[in-house]
Amino acid sequence: MKFKLRQLEAFHAVAETGSMTKAAERLGISQPAVSRLLADFSASVGFDLFTRSRGGLEPTSDSRYLLTEVRRILDSLKHLDDLRRDLTERTRGHIRVACLPGFATNHLPAMLVRFLKARPGVTLTLEPDRPERILEWIIGEQYDCGITDGFLGHPATHSQDLFVRSACILPKGHPLGAKEEITPNDLAGEKMIHTRRDSQFYQHLSRAFTDCGVEIDSLVEVRQFTTACTMVKEGLGAAVVSAIDAEAFRASGIVIRPFQPELFHRLSIIQPASGPSSPVVLDFIDEFVESLRPFLAEQP
Repeated sequence: MKFKLRQLEAFHAVAETGSMTKAAERLGISQPAVSRLLADFSASVGFDLFTRSRGGLEPTSDSRYLLTEVRRILDSLKHLDDLRRDLTERTRGHIRVACLPGFATNHLPAMLVRFLKARPGVTLTLEPDRPERILEWIIGEQYDCGITDGFLGHPATHSQDLFVRSACILPKGHPLGAKEEITPNDLAGEKMIHTRRDSQFYQHLSRAFTDCGVEIDSLVEVRQFTTACTMVKEGLGAAVVSAIDAEAFRASGIVIRPFQPELFHRLSIIQPASGPSSPVVLDFIDEFVESLRPFLAEQP
C-alpha cells in the first residue's frame, strides 16, 4: 500500500476535529479535497475510517489503531522538518574540532564563546593534540575539522592554508624594546627559545639568521609557541612566535615587536574529503578564519 502524506494529514485532522469542514480549515484546503483524500486513503487501507454520530465524524474501531501510528509518523515528520530548519538556519548541530594545544588555551576559547552564544542549539567537542594525531582523526572522519600546522596534504582530506604573521617577544623592560622592529642582528648573543628544529617555522627562522650571518643562540627548544611566551614572560630569553600567541600574552607586559625579515606560521584547516560538511561546521570555519584576520598575511 502506498500512502500520501496529505492523506495522513487529512485523516488526522478529521479525527482531531470530527468535521470535514474544520479539517479543511486546519489544512488550508477545500472540504471536497479533504473528502477525496479520505476516500482514497480508505480505499488504500481497505476499511471505513469514520462513522457519523451526533457529535460529528468518529474514527471506527479499526481506524483508532491506525490513528496511533499516523500520529507517530506525523510527529516524526514534524521533528524532521524542525531539524531541517535548525540545520538550514545554523541553530542546531554538533561540531567536533581537533586543534593544536596552543589554540585550546589561547584565542579559540573566546572565539567559541561568541560562536556558541549566537547558536544556543549547537554543541561542540574540542580536542587538542599533536599534528600527527589530528591528521589521523580527520582521515578516520572522527572529527569535522582540524586546526594544525606542518600539514603536507593527504588524499583523504581537503585543506585551507592560513599564513600568520610572526613577532619577536622579549621580557618586560628589555633594552631592545626601544627598537620599532627586531632583526636577527639585534638578537645576536640573545638566548633564544624556539620551536623544534624539525618544524617548518624553525627552518625559516634559522635561514633568516643565517642570511644575516648570525647564529641562533639556542636556550630552549619547545613544541608550542605558548610555552615560549610563558618563559619569556618569566624573564627567560627571547623568542620569535606567531602574532596570535604574542597578542595573547600582551597583558603580561612582555615586549612585542615586528620581526624582520617577515616570517609566517602556516596553519591548515583540514576536513575529511569524503563529503560536504554540515552548514554549522562551515560557519565555524568561516568565523574562525575571520577571527584570525588581524594576524594574517597574504600567501607569501
